[in-house]
Amino acid sequence: MEPVVFFGTGPVAARSLELLSQWCPVEAVITKPRPPHHKGDFPVLTMASKLGLRVMEVTDKQSLNALMAQRPAVSRLAVLVDFGIIVSQEVIDYFPLGIVNSHFSLLPQLRGADPISFAILEGHAKTGVSLMLIDAGMDTGKLLTYRTHHIAPDATTPSLTEELITLSDQLLQEYLPAYAAGSLDPKNQPHPDRATYTRKLTKADSILDTSKSATELERQIRAFLDWPRSRTRLGQTDVVVTAAHVATPDEKPLLPLQTADGILAIDQLIPAGRKQMSAAEFVRGYSL
Repeated sequence: MEPVVFFGTGPVAARSLELLSQWCPVEAVITKPRPPHHKGDFPVLTMASKLGLRVMEVTDKQSLNALMAQRPAVSRLAVLVDFGIIVSQEVIDYFPLGIVNSHFSLLPQLRGADPISFAILEGHAKTGVSLMLIDAGMDTGKLLTYRTHHIAPDATTPSLTEELITLSDQLLQEYLPAYAAGSLDPKNQPHPDRATYTRKLTKADSILDTSKSATELERQIRAFLDWPRSRTRLGQTDVVVTAAHVATPDEKPLLPLQTADGILAIDQLIPAGRKQMSAAEFVRGYSL
């Protein structure tokens, strides 16, 4: 496999870079810089340092354009995962073979910023990974390939993310060399009129809204487990709910949450300022 430039910033990008580097030469890594007040590791910077790779830092679309205008790389192809910066047509055109994005959904479904969380939140039975050539639109580029992945009933965003990172690397290993060799013909995305979109989550999304159904809230807890998490108030205590299930009609949960449709039984939670505990531990130690 010929060398590539890697674009990425977040933890998904860091793990993807680690796997990619095991079978593909990486000429350089383009990523965001560590924020001024950030404590601890910054995923891609840390991984690139560990792997001994050359790093170039950009903060936004304009600084990325300025960097590429300096012609800092000779690779014909780039790979982008979890980058967080809009890439201009000017940057795409810098690479004769374009930029391949590994997007964690079955395009054109779940285009946008957070396809993994929304696949769980919306109750999808399956998702997947799509290898796409970036164009000027939002996840509208031509497909190199895609593969379906079934979502376990108890999947969380962290567990599903790990599974899709592995699938993504498998697809890149299988199809990136063929594309670079000119033996793979990219295809238009099917049924673009059926496209769906996701958005960036905010802290406001963390509130458990009991006007929704117990089924919806149970999915939210699994989808938002890492961030923004799922918050409510039990008695006088603010808590983060980390695991729950929809109660059966004859069940009497220790920590029931009445919703617009059904009862959500809280199984695991984190009271403010404390460590995670079970519903039984919470009931023993707190007044409701």
